[in-house]
Amino acid sequence: MTKSGKINYIELPAADLEAAKAFYGNALGWKFEDYGPEYAAFNDGDFDGGFYKADMSSSAASGAALVVLYAEDLEGLQAKLEENGAKICREIFSFPGGRRFHFLDPNNNELAVWSDK
Repeated sequence: MTKSGKINYIELPAADLEAAKAFYGNALGWKFEDYGPEYAAFNDGDFDGGFYKADMSSSAASGAALVVLYAEDLEGLQAKLEENGAKICREIFSFPGGRRFHFLDPNNNELAVWSDK
C-alpha cells in the first residue's frame, strides 16, 4: 500500500508548550521531543504530530480541522481528560456509527473523542 497522499503529521498551536506536554502526556500517554523553545513533536504510539508556539487555538467553529481521537471506553476517557484539565465543550452525543464528545485542551484547542461502543 502506498503512503503517498495519506495523512502523515498534524500540528497544533500552543501558547504554553509545557501545559500541552503535561496534559497529553498525563492524560493520554503521548511522548514528546523538544525542538527548541518553540516546538515540541509528539507521538501517541501510532501517529506523529507537533505543537508550535503560537497565541492562537484550533477550533471547528472557526473553520479549523477537527482532530478526532478514538476511545474503547468513551466515558472513561472523558473522565481521565477532565481529571487532567480538559474542558468539555460538547457533551456526549450519538451519531450514525457511534458516540462522541468534544473537549478543549489547556491551550483551548478543540478535539473530539469518538467510540463505536
